[in-house]
Amino acid sequence: MFSIKNQNITPSSSLLTMEFPYLLTTLLFLASYLLTTRLRRQSSTLPPTVFPSLPIIGHLYLLKPPIYRTLAKLSAKHGPILRLQLGYRHALVISSPAVVEECLNKNDIIFANRPKMLYGKIIGVNYTSLGWSPYGENWRHLRRIAAIEVLSIHRLNEFHDIRVDEARLLIRKLLSSFNSGSSQVTMKYVFYELTLNVIMRMICGKRYFGGDNPELEEEGKRFREMLEETFVLAASSNIGDYLPVFSWLWLNRLEKKLIKLQEKREAFFQGLIEQLRKSKGTEDANKKKTMIELLLTLQETEPEYYTDTMIRNFVLALLAAGSDTSAGTMEWVMAVLLNHPQVLKKAQNEIDNVIGNNRLVDESDIPNLPYLRCIINETLRLYPAGPLLVPHEASSDCVVGGYNIPRGTMLIVNLWAIHHDPMVWDDPEMFKPERFEGLEGTRDGFKLFPFGSGRRSCPGEALAIRMLGMALGSIIQCFDWERTSEELVDMTEGPGVTMPKAIPLVAKFKPRQEMTNLLSEL
Repeated sequence: MFSIKNQNITPSSSLLTMEFPYLLTTLLFLASYLLTTRLRRQSSTLPPTVFPSLPIIGHLYLLKPPIYRTLAKLSAKHGPILRLQLGYRHALVISSPAVVEECLNKNDIIFANRPKMLYGKIIGVNYTSLGWSPYGENWRHLRRIAAIEVLSIHRLNEFHDIRVDEARLLIRKLLSSFNSGSSQVTMKYVFYELTLNVIMRMICGKRYFGGDNPELEEEGKRFREMLEETFVLAASSNIGDYLPVFSWLWLNRLEKKLIKLQEKREAFFQGLIEQLRKSKGTEDANKKKTMIELLLTLQETEPEYYTDTMIRNFVLALLAAGSDTSAGTMEWVMAVLLNHPQVLKKAQNEIDNVIGNNRLVDESDIPNLPYLRCIINETLRLYPAGPLLVPHEASSDCVVGGYNIPRGTMLIVNLWAIHHDPMVWDDPEMFKPERFEGLEGTRDGFKLFPFGSGRRSCPGEALAIRMLGMALGSIIQCFDWERTSEELVDMTEGPGVTMPKAIPLVAKFKPRQEMTNLLSEL
């Protein structure tokens, strides 16, 4: 006999030792199978993409300028919901009204953020301005200031006289040029100076261009150079936005320029703030407050928020968003009118019938000039100032069009593709203002939305439409316009942050016979 007192339970121990590797292998296989199945299921519900996606650069090799046309061709081939790998960034490109509505309506909050990119760092002053501030409490405060305090209908009505005055001054300038023997004008510069004058008079009360004050003209010259430098720098390609390994190239190439530019911008706008701060209390009680004066008044009650830095960044954002875009749209309108003289004549007849020849068009007349508004809408459709809306970024996972969209995905809305889609528009490449007859405003669902949509839509839309209507209505009423040659105006789009004409428009003009008596009084 033997005692089991000091013996191990050998049989069961050996069995466990033998089975453990098989058990572990089985568990690992099961876990791997479940994980693989889940990943396969997830990847199968991602939007369609383009083959091949190259290592490291992904689909960057596909992006040839103009980007909006390239993306439109890809979407036409692969569908209106397209997933691209742009370096390290995941991008969702959409070009369908229904999908845009799903993103900027149903999932508006999720896509209310902005990706951090070079453009936002330059235009948005290190992502602190309204256009590029991250979605959150600070952005909501900035948006409220824009919508209620600065760009509300009430405030725009207060600035009515500025816009009318600048339109009158433009007429006088053209009339003086014609009487001096010059009957040709470069429209880009005329409209750019007009737009800057309007916005700067609203911001700080200064009129920089076309006056008789040499000191202001010199200050305006420096201001315009600074603004143009901002747009040139913002349009610079930055591969570091997509391939961080190359970001040091941008730092070496542009950082010094950016720092110098920012110093110039801060000094310029701080100078405006100090001038208006010193004059506070001495201004005419009946005089309307400029935007900076209004913000300085708010600074008195909330100095910790309405800092000078906040005011500087706020007004720069207004200038960056409203100057180049409005002036560019006016130039496109005149270009298409010169190529379609029958449309120009129809617009003049409408103004004559509604207003007559005994007074100049006023901003309050624009709602009663539906064909003029049709012309503006059709131009915004064909040549949107922002062919690709400022990009959004998903703050959380969501579903769009039945596809899984991971958090952090950059949303690119190809507005140009939607505005030129033959499935959305009849004869989309044709200039036909009549297609918008009966439409109120500048929006047609998600078929036409040149100022964006949702929380991140342009807060200056009402101001832009008023400037466009007033300026274009005035020069159409007062002058006859024609091309400088028999050839059609070249409508090629140029490179840039917005959509400029590749060749600036030069037009011939002369005072209309019907307006001779009224113009002689100016």
